[in-house]
Amino acid sequence: MQSKNRLIVSLAMFFVVVMIGVLGFKTLGGEEWSFLEALYMTVITLSTVGYEEVSDLSNNPAAMIFAVVFIILCLGTIAFAVSSITSFIIEGELKDILGRKRMEKKVSKLRDHFIVCGVDETAQTVVDELILTKKDFVVVDPRKENMDKFDNPGEILHVQGDPAEDEVLISAGIERAKGVLLSLPTDEANLFVTITARNLSPDVRIVTKGIDLKSHKKIRKAGANAVISPEFIGGMRMVSEMIRPMVVSFLDLMLRERERVLRFEEILVKTGSPLIGRNLRDVRLGERSGALLVALRSRGKDDYEFNPPAETEIQDHDLLIFIASPDMMKEVEKLVESG
Repeated sequence: MQSKNRLIVSLAMFFVVVMIGVLGFKTLGGEEWSFLEALYMTVITLSTVGYEEVSDLSNNPAAMIFAVVFIILCLGTIAFAVSSITSFIIEGELKDILGRKRMEKKVSKLRDHFIVCGVDETAQTVVDELILTKKDFVVVDPRKENMDKFDNPGEILHVQGDPAEDEVLISAGIERAKGVLLSLPTDEANLFVTITARNLSPDVRIVTKGIDLKSHKKIRKAGANAVISPEFIGGMRMVSEMIRPMVVSFLDLMLRERERVLRFEEILVKTGSPLIGRNLRDVRLGERSGALLVALRSRGKDDYEFNPPAETEIQDHDLLIFIASPDMMKEVEKLVESG
């Protein structure tokens, strides 16, 4: 029996024993004993404090026999309750419950965060990148012990449960999330969670791992915005390492550098931004933030304008691509939102 269940049983037994004592002493004590006196006799017997009896039991053999049996029953109940409470505390379930409550409270405050489903090697890389780029996220996995695979499991917000269940994704804040990343062990699992996530949040961005290339089309139809094949990416990396090694070295340096985290980042110029209608020279995004603007995509277009000229006028819903650190991007966001 788990310590939590033992604790519940011991509390129930304690309540039952008290009721037995009150009813027994009240019945055997007769009309002379009030309910309060019966309760008093029950408590002093159960607690073994040895206070004076309400009434002398020497002239009431039935009450004396009941008292003997009740004392033995109380000793057994107390022993079981003490062992259950000790087991509950020692096994850490109380700590786990309090920790889970704190975790749930922190998750409930997240907004525009990312939900990572799964804890395999791909998911571990995803989590490392989210930490480096200072993004809010929560990990979802059915098994608590899987969290130990991360370098700092105690600092990672997580929800224990099957991500295919609505309640689990809701507790992870999918209705407030910016994106969902799926790295589950099978394409079937990724497909099912994609359907669940899309039904719960029609606008959330879903990026999932696809093991079999034949399944990618089905997963996209189910609602995924992008399906990534680790084998395909690995093959492309091998070819790039062979034919353009210096470019790969540059990107590796950018991705692996820990002192200064630089990434390709994007930001959308939303309606109402004070930058709309102004050209790049006037707004001086690079000078004021330190970020490097490398491309711009206008609304409704599929192609990008690389290294846009200074005369380029910023329009509503332009997508700006930068090479920047997380702190630089915070400055860019402030400029785009407030000018």
